[in-house]
Amino acid sequence: MSKRHLFFVMFAGLVPFTAPAAAIAADMASGYYEQSDSSGAHDWSGVYAGGNVGISNADIPNPLSKKTGWQLGGQAGMNFQSGQVVYGAEVDGSYSTGTRHKIGGGAELERHWDLAAKARAGVAFDRTLVFGTAGYGVTKFDARRNVTSGSNWEGGLLLGAGVEQALTDKVSAKVEYNHVDYGKVRSDVVGGGRNVKELDSNTLKAGLNYKF
Repeated sequence: MSKRHLFFVMFAGLVPFTAPAAAIAADMASGYYEQSDSSGAHDWSGVYAGGNVGISNADIPNPLSKKTGWQLGGQAGMNFQSGQVVYGAEVDGSYSTGTRHKIGGGAELERHWDLAAKARAGVAFDRTLVFGTAGYGVTKFDARRNVTSGSNWEGGLLLGAGVEQALTDKVSAKVEYNHVDYGKVRSDVVGGGRNVKELDSNTLKAGLNYKF
């Protein structure tokens, strides 16, 4: 992984911690803290970690498609809560059975390893959290069939959304969708020279988190 990709992953994971003060001040002014203290609503704040399973595709994830890869991964993060507003940061990583990206001329690239750092923000309805996420994702493209350029790490903007449900005070379950745009990916193709193609990924996953 290049230093540039690693920097973006680390930076995206730290962004939410740089500006929580303004949100806290606004919520105090509207009386959110008094409501949450007296309502007995679920508390989403704290450090958590967990695992996930999912499917990923260059297009819409489809378990019946040969281009769709099944993946297994884990995540860890921290939430802050101010009234109904929940925000924080998360890092995750996963291994896929292989999501195929066709780049023309019978050539393909295949993804196996994915890493991401992202900010999360959403609204809690007691034990249900609806959230959006944004950050930076990287993946390792491996050469397949007519590709001769070898393996490369590529990265790009990650956007997503999901729903998380607290099952107990410590355990929650989530469903999340992520889209990553890797931009222009260059490959050397047998008989076709240098190939440049815009690539992205779409991942749908379900997971469990444990709050410490």
